[in-house]
Amino acid sequence: MRLDQKLIAQMIAPGSRVLDIGSGDGSLIDHLFRERGCDARGIEIDMQEVTRSVAHGLPVVHGDADHDLAHYPDESFDYVVLQRTLQAVERPREVLRQMLRIGRHAIVSFPNFGHWELRLKLLTTGRMPNTAVWSTPWFATPNIHPCTIRDFLALCSGESYRVIEWMAIDEEGERAPWRRSIRLANLFGEQALFLLGRNEPASRDERLK
Repeated sequence: MRLDQKLIAQMIAPGSRVLDIGSGDGSLIDHLFRERGCDARGIEIDMQEVTRSVAHGLPVVHGDADHDLAHYPDESFDYVVLQRTLQAVERPREVLRQMLRIGRHAIVSFPNFGHWELRLKLLTTGRMPNTAVWSTPWFATPNIHPCTIRDFLALCSGESYRVIEWMAIDEEGERAPWRRSIRLANLFGEQALFLLGRNEPASRDERLK
């Protein structure tokens, strides 16, 4: 599995109900089922990947995060995962809302467009940059809403999502040592990983305090 998938798996409690959005070849689902005893299933827009997953006995259905999440009942899952897909969906804010409606927790990983190498290449060449993470030319990329770590945190704050855990990681497989600093993570982290929860409304006794 990719590094972000391994870190995602570590965030998920054994025996949990998991929906993996953009599950690809099903590597994360297979790992969660075999190693952590999870009831894990996936939704994937690429029919070839769906066929490959189903051929390996994995419960993956063909679907679109922008439109199909609305059909799932509230709190159907303990964790809803969106791995490297947030920047490719049409309505990222609505997708996050749906994730935290149908799941108790949401786990999101995405490439950080605020990384220094991307900034430098854009500044010096005046063209959309290519790196190991952003590896396709602008006219062929599926990424339609690139964001930075600070952009994502601003969205979470605006939507009142609880950030339970976050980390910046690099493409070589290491957690960034600056993960305690948002500003440095936004500059040096190639990828970001967030575990989110809903801010539950206060109880009657808490409101009366």
